[in-house]
Amino acid sequence: MEKNKKVFIIILNFNRKKDILDCLHSVDQVKKLKSLKLEVVVVDNGSTDGSVKAIKEKFPQVKIIVNSKNFGFAKGNNIGIRYALNRRADYCVILNNDTFVDKNFLVQLIKVAERNKKIGLISPKIYFAPGFEYHYERYQKSERGKVIWYAGGKMDWNNILASHRGVDEVDKGQYDKTEVTDFSTGCCMLIRTEFLRKIGLFDEKYFLYWEDNDLSQRLKKAGYKVYFCPQAFIWHKNASLSGSGSKMHDYYLTRNRFLFGLKYARFRVKLSLIKESLIKLFKGREGEKMGILDFYLGRWGKGNF
Repeated sequence: MEKNKKVFIIILNFNRKKDILDCLHSVDQVKKLKSLKLEVVVVDNGSTDGSVKAIKEKFPQVKIIVNSKNFGFAKGNNIGIRYALNRRADYCVILNNDTFVDKNFLVQLIKVAERNKKIGLISPKIYFAPGFEYHYERYQKSERGKVIWYAGGKMDWNNILASHRGVDEVDKGQYDKTEVTDFSTGCCMLIRTEFLRKIGLFDEKYFLYWEDNDLSQRLKKAGYKVYFCPQAFIWHKNASLSGSGSKMHDYYLTRNRFLFGLKYARFRVKLSLIKESLIKLFKGREGEKMGILDFYLGRWGKGNF
């Protein structure tokens, strides 16, 4: 590996003071290769809970970019990425604020990236943080912390459904192969900045959800590869921002799925999506109806939510 390669860990925050402090504490323990220069950047999306003050007090070495309001996941992270690109970053790591990381996760991701310059995105194995599993009661105490949230992405292109391989399974080594995957997750992804300079950053139309899959597909179309690295792992306090099944969750997942589908799906699938959207517009949940309406009205970004 060439010396003095620059890596920026970018963590977006919005009113999650405890989570961001826990996340930064874990990142502060991360092992660093001597050949790398590492900088941690927090992009705060207009928090009002004292997050910025607390970060400055406890982690004065962390760079903080304070936004005037909540710009969402895509634009918020893009602000951090542009900061890194302006400082000639070789790699960016996008990391959710509701995660904590293994001390070796960065070393493992970099090892995979350095094997092949055509690898543009890599995500680690991601576990549910103990107590944040979808089905908490299903697991024994000894299994918590080893329940998989993401072990690679799977795309059903006939229905435009994205899912996580291995979700809800206890890790017994069944997904321990480093390999190509359908999409990388924005919960944690290592990005080779070379390709960002060629194809652009996250599409800010999405605001929240599906922007990571969109980036993955653009990357693959440009001739790069998306990888899953199980030797790197982190833990995720799932859906702490919007809440699975909430109106916000329904809104962004619905609107952005149709945006993604009409961009990448085959013609026959696009027709099916349009039919499905009309059904949801009249019979869906409130958040789904709002998402479909804004999809047809072209209300992107934060939309009308």
